[in-house]
Amino acid sequence: MSLDTPQVKPHDRLAAALTDDMAAVNALIRERMASEHAPRIPEVTAHLVEAGGKRLRPMLTLASARMCGYGGPYHVHLAATVEFIHTATLLHDDVVDESQKRRGRPTANLLWDNKSSVLVGDYLFARSFQLMTDTGSIRVLRILSDAAATIAEGEVLQMTAAQDLATDERVYLQVVRGKTAALFSAAMEVGGVIAERPEDEVQALFDYGDALGVSFQIVDDLLDYWGGEATGKNIGDDFRERKLTLPLIKAVAKADDSERAFWRRVIEKGDQGEGDLEHALELLNRHGALEATRQDALAWAAKAKAAMQTLPQSDLRDMLIDLADYVVARVN
Repeated sequence: MSLDTPQVKPHDRLAAALTDDMAAVNALIRERMASEHAPRIPEVTAHLVEAGGKRLRPMLTLASARMCGYGGPYHVHLAATVEFIHTATLLHDDVVDESQKRRGRPTANLLWDNKSSVLVGDYLFARSFQLMTDTGSIRVLRILSDAAATIAEGEVLQMTAAQDLATDERVYLQVVRGKTAALFSAAMEVGGVIAERPEDEVQALFDYGDALGVSFQIVDDLLDYWGGEATGKNIGDDFRERKLTLPLIKAVAKADDSERAFWRRVIEKGDQGEGDLEHALELLNRHGALEATRQDALAWAAKAKAAMQTLPQSDLRDMLIDLADYVVARVN
């Protein structure tokens, strides 16, 4: 099948265009996750890193650097850095959320224990900082270290805001920009920085990653209520975990007194019973919360495409524009 046929997903086209670079990234990841003295580290890391996943974030770094004409070796180091940061956050998230499955497999904290997941996550964060310094760029170090801090801040904010009905869309966006979009934007931005592109181009790369990350997370949150087997999401997981995501925030904003009492009971107090999910879905539809959330996702995808279209034309640029459409395709 030709890579240009519409049946091939933009993500797969991007992966095919970056095959050699991704092979180098994977080799570097295997090399740097090794530990002479603590064999538990590569065991836990390999379980997650080699479980699959789209490797979207490191591919963004590779695509950004290549699109900007970078010819050196350090885009590989930065892509591995981004993947290590992402993997570390997943290990920590699964402990915080008490998750039992990740990418269809048992989580590391279930197979080993919480201590192993937290400490190996710490190790990967440390490894990521070692990789950053290999570039010799203080600006790259600043961008990625800021992103790591923003991710941690976003996770803490989500922990305090997720079950508070006072959480509004501004706070939600702050959480999303922290826990998801920060790494997308940093992954794109560092590609332009190591290629020494003009500041307006570096800003456009950042803006693309930021908008793509926000759209990506909004879609993920929406699919919790619009999901099913076709999307790989179980309806109502976020509801059962009492997460106040964008669809619920929009419904709460339009709730009358009785509806607000319902939301307070099931989200703030966690008192959920039979029929509550169905009632929540009915309220979401009554107030148009799902459609409004979908429109927000599409608007952020459009912002990502607009940022990318300011950059010089290339095949990689066009793939990244198509990727923004692909992110929202499941709800479009």
